[in-house]
Amino acid sequence: MIWIEYALTGLVAGFLAGYLGIGGGLVLVPVLSWLFSRDPATAGMAVQMAVATSLATMLFTSMSSLLAHHRRGAILWQLVRQMIPGLLAGALLGSFIADRIGNTALGNVFGIFALIVGVQMLRGSTRPHNRPLPGPLPVSATGAVIGTISSLLGIGGGSLTVPWLLWHGQRVQNAIATAAACGYPIAIAGTAGFIFLGETQSSTPALGYVHLQALAGVALFSVLGAPLGVAAVHRSSPLLARRFFAAFLLVVAVKMLLR
Repeated sequence: MIWIEYALTGLVAGFLAGYLGIGGGLVLVPVLSWLFSRDPATAGMAVQMAVATSLATMLFTSMSSLLAHHRRGAILWQLVRQMIPGLLAGALLGSFIADRIGNTALGNVFGIFALIVGVQMLRGSTRPHNRPLPGPLPVSATGAVIGTISSLLGIGGGSLTVPWLLWHGQRVQNAIATAAACGYPIAIAGTAGFIFLGETQSSTPALGYVHLQALAGVALFSVLGAPLGVAAVHRSSPLLARRFFAAFLLVVAVKMLLR
């Protein structure tokens, strides 16, 4: 039964990633937290394990997106190179913070973030502004902030990177493509941090905080779900889907904060 639940979770996360252009972590973390909390062996670290497993799935699911954007020449690679040192350092720091603050506090942090993103999706704009990009050092510092928050919450960083790039005058296509490229170093460093910091238990199929069964099921089916979302976006209203997903995030936020 648990394998079916992992498969369905992966399908939904992959579908929404393809349909809305968002990272699957905003779906994976709350759902996996709930699944892991039902098992006494993982209940005490359910949120940390959900965040770590969400990051680990991105090692497999985001590569196809990255390559597709690269083939279209949409990734701003010079900007990505400037951000990588900060992204790597920030992702390691985020995994350390997630390990230290504990299960309940981490759930509250995720709940607050889901609340902010949900409200932003209801009223946000994708229109670019005209502020110039800062120099290499501020860009790297921005990468550190994005990497820390993303690793702490188990997300790819697109919900942070895309608005920041749009604010600095980049086209929507370039912003989304560059955010996809920035998500990979976050996934690498964040996953490594969670593997190193977590205590692997013999009763749980895990590597550190990364739950291996969930990783296999979610990664496989999210790859299958993403093309379905891409196909559906051309046949329906993405605006309506954004509103439904925003409502979902608001419900998740309330449940995570009240749990």
